[in-house]
Amino acid sequence: MSIAALGLLVEVEQLFAHLHHPKLRILDVSRESVFAQLHIPQAISVSPRELVTSEDFVTGLLPSQERLQAFFTRLAISPDHHVVVYDDEGGAWAGRLLWNLHVAGFTQTSFLNGGIHAWLAASLPISNQTFIPEAVEQVIQVHDLSPCNYRIEYAELAVQVQQRDVQLWDCRSKEEYSGERLAARRGGHIPGALWYEWSNLFDRKNHLKLYPLTTIKQQLEQRGFHLSQPVVVYCQSHHRSGIAYIIARLLDWQVRVYDAAWSEW
Repeated sequence: MSIAALGLLVEVEQLFAHLHHPKLRILDVSRESVFAQLHIPQAISVSPRELVTSEDFVTGLLPSQERLQAFFTRLAISPDHHVVVYDDEGGAWAGRLLWNLHVAGFTQTSFLNGGIHAWLAASLPISNQTFIPEAVEQVIQVHDLSPCNYRIEYAELAVQVQQRDVQLWDCRSKEEYSGERLAARRGGHIPGALWYEWSNLFDRKNHLKLYPLTTIKQQLEQRGFHLSQPVVVYCQSHHRSGIAYIIARLLDWQVRVYDAAWSEW
């Protein structure tokens, strides 16, 4: 199979078959201690701090155009590269990284199902060496980062909430959603939002791989979601909602992200 045939969701065996392809970039958003001990060969470590910025009490915002440009330059990503991302927690940070890439205009991307846990379970090669990618002549150029098909900001969302013209997916814990647990200045949720916790999307008994999409789709519909209508996903800081974003894309569900999230609302 050609690397161009890799879809948004890839299994570890598929990645292994292309491990040494010159146009492949593998990005690891695992904890630094995990990465230092073991990672997929040729993977490049990415810190969650590189994926977000904060303003006042608002956390999880998309970094500036300048910061994203410097980030892509460090990774030596060209428009010809296919980027595969993974983490060690089920996919939330990996999903967040993919969203950053998509907002910036990158299209050749994949999410590694199960991340490092699935890779280890398959007894595939690991490394503890630092991989430094060769510089490329043309890195991805970051342009306009205004609200787009992938992102929504407060002013637009507030109007839609007031008009009850938006479908919202709250990915936080049930206690945060209900207000029983205070993880911000206020408890509760955005009016009209439906709850479906991010951790319900992956199977802990199966190396943190995603549950079958048919199962996830059925559960979302049971919660009251309509996959024929657009959805906005959010959590506290667009970390946990990273996995919700990926699920929506896999289900061909029109999705936008409120990255300022509950911390702003």
